Amino acid sequence: VSTQSTGKDKAVKQWDGDNFQHIQTLTGHKAEVLGLDVSGSGEFLVTSSHDKSVRLWERTDEPLVLEDERETAREKEYEETLVEEKEEDQVETTGRRTMETLKGAERIMEALQIWREEQSEEEEQRNVILTSLDCTGSAYVLHVVSKIRPSEMEEALLVLPFHYVVDLVKLIAEWLAEGLQIELCMRSLVFLLKVHHNPVVAHKPLVAVMEQLIESCEASLNGVRDIIGFNLAAMKLIQLDLQENSTQLFTDLSGKVKSVKKKKRAVLKTLS
Repeated sequence: VSTQSTGKDKAVKQWDGDNFQHIQTLTGHKAEVLGLDVSGSGEFLVTSSHDKSVRLWERTDEPLVLEDERETAREKEYEETLVEEKEEDQVETTGRRTMETLKGAERIMEALQIWREEQSEEEEQRNVILTSLDCTGSAYVLHVVSKIRPSEMEEALLVLPFHYVVDLVKLIAEWLAEGLQIELCMRSLVFLLKVHHNPVVAHKPLVAVMEQLIESCEASLNGVRDIIGFNLAAMKLIQLDLQENSTQLFTDLSGKVKSVKKKKRAVLKTLS
């Protein structure tokens, strides 16, 4: 089931109502789109805009490749970001940060694609990268995510399409259950749930994963809390031990000074 939406971005967007994926964007209006209506047969779409124009859209039989549409949209967003944020002293910095963010997102998507292939293929057809690194697809995705800078992590996760987010949430549940990179997993999971809360809650295949995450997060946080508490207690014990030793050393030293003074007095008395 597909749905359409309009807004102040002057565009009409088509969505897949089952998995909340963006299908395509229709552009042509010069101002915000205020009205939308679909014909009974679903072959025509009528939109009206604040620019006092009405447009008629017709469904075609031309095949639509979602990956190509997403790639085109990402390139367009990247170009628009560069144009809007272009300033005399910040052009190079802004372009570099945006490019690094896109590269980080692409590396995550490539790693997730390798993980998908590993889930569906046999051992004889194992990916070359996994064979050379001698690791599983899950471990490779964790390696790629951990290599992204913390300052760029949220921007890289924000670029990910929703179907990649679903796979990443499933892997985070596995990593937390195994106690791997707890801080990284929790930070990434909290950000993804904040951004994609409604689609995640409405996605039925993730219901069991979310229940597993509740248990894994609680167990992981309790484990980290125990470790921190144990370390704090050990540090306090070491501190007390050092304080006692320093006091004892000072006491011994003062005793030695008193004995030296007594000897000097005794020597002076004998000489006198």
